[in-house]
Order: sequence, then C-alpha cells, then structure tokens
Amino acid sequence: MEYQFHWNIVFQKMPQLLHGAFVTLHLSVFAMLIGIVIAVLLAIAKMSSSRIYSIPATIWVEIARNTPALFQIYMAYFGLGAFGIHLSPYVAVLSALIFVNAGYLTETFRGGFQSIPKTQYSASKSLGMNGIQIYRYIILPQMFRRIYHPMTNQFVWSILMSSLGILVGMNELSGETQRLQSLSFRTLEFFIVAAIMYFIITKFVLLCASLASKRLFKGDI
Repeated sequence: MEYQFHWNIVFQKMPQLLHGAFVTLHLSVFAMLIGIVIAVLLAIAKMSSSRIYSIPATIWVEIARNTPALFQIYMAYFGLGAFGIHLSPYVAVLSALIFVNAGYLTETFRGGFQSIPKTQYSASKSLGMNGIQIYRYIILPQMFRRIYHPMTNQFVWSILMSSLGILVGMNELSGETQRLQSLSFRTLEFFIVAAIMYFIITKFVLLCASLASKRLFKGDI
C-alpha cells in the first residue's frame, strides 16, 4: 500500500517543535560553556606534575571518553536517584553532557596547551606576570585560537547527543517529536521534520562559528 503523507498535523504542531528546538539549543549552549570552563581546569590539572591534581583529572577524562553518553545520562537520572538524589530530566541531561564535553575537550585543550612553546611561559615570567596573568593574557588566547574548529565540532556533537534526553522523558526536540507523533500516529512526517530541524540548527551553529572566527581571528585560522 502506498504511504500517504499528511503534513498538516505537523505544521499545526510546529510551535511545540520549535519550543523543543529551543530547549535543545540552550541546553547544548549551557553544556558547552560550562564544559569549556571545567575542561580548561582539567587540562591544566592533567598536565600538573602533582598526582593530587593529575590523577582525578585523568579519571574524569578516561570515564567520559570511554563510556557511552547514554550511560552518563542514565547514571545522572536513575543512578543518583538510587541514592536519593533526584534530578529533573533537564538537569540530568545537562549534567551528563557537561561531564562528557569536559572529558573530550580536556584532551583537545591539553594538545592546544602543549603546542605553545615553553619559552612563552618563561618570557612571560620574566616580564613579571604571575600564573593567572600568563594564562589569561598569553596562553589561553593562543590555545583557543588553535583548537577553535575542534571545539566547534564538539558543540555540534553536544547538540546531536542532547537527543538522548528522549530516554529520560525530556521534552527537547526529539522528546517533543516523540510525544507529538504518539498522539497523531504520523511518525514518519514528524521525524522527517525533526531531522530537518536538527540539520538547520547544526548548520546555523557552524555558520555562526565561521563568522565569529573571521571576526575574532581575522579569518586566518
């Protein structure tokens, strides 16, 4: 039997889908921004000669990079619940994405740090800068410049992986799509539109990142 598409119901529910897309986007932005801050600290800790700092950072990175993101979400939502810590679906997914983003970005940042000649550290110290000033004015700007594109790719990954929130009842784009199609039984139509929306979101993010790089780095990265 030839399948009959019915798009009217999807267009009628577009406000709900757009709301789900907005949840997906700001969830991913928060997960990325917080993940970046944590990853910088973890990268510095992992490069430290002190095992007090390097060992916990290494454990974080190894767990984040070698276990599925789905596992992190389940642990945040169901695992912590076993200990009486009950997180909302949004907070659980956000926490899991932060954990994974920080783990992956740590290795990216560590490579960026190590690509900077050590002479710049000694030269900065000779100018009277302390550790915080060296990282703020000399090291971090160069590091972010060198890992800008991998960091953008991680942001896209974060957007796509947020769809796993559907498994803990979160109403991001995938969750909202699942809810709406279950009420209308127009599965194919809803998920085709959702896929197109994910495509548009990721392409929009990449376009913004490209424009930002030209402005921030004068188009030479």
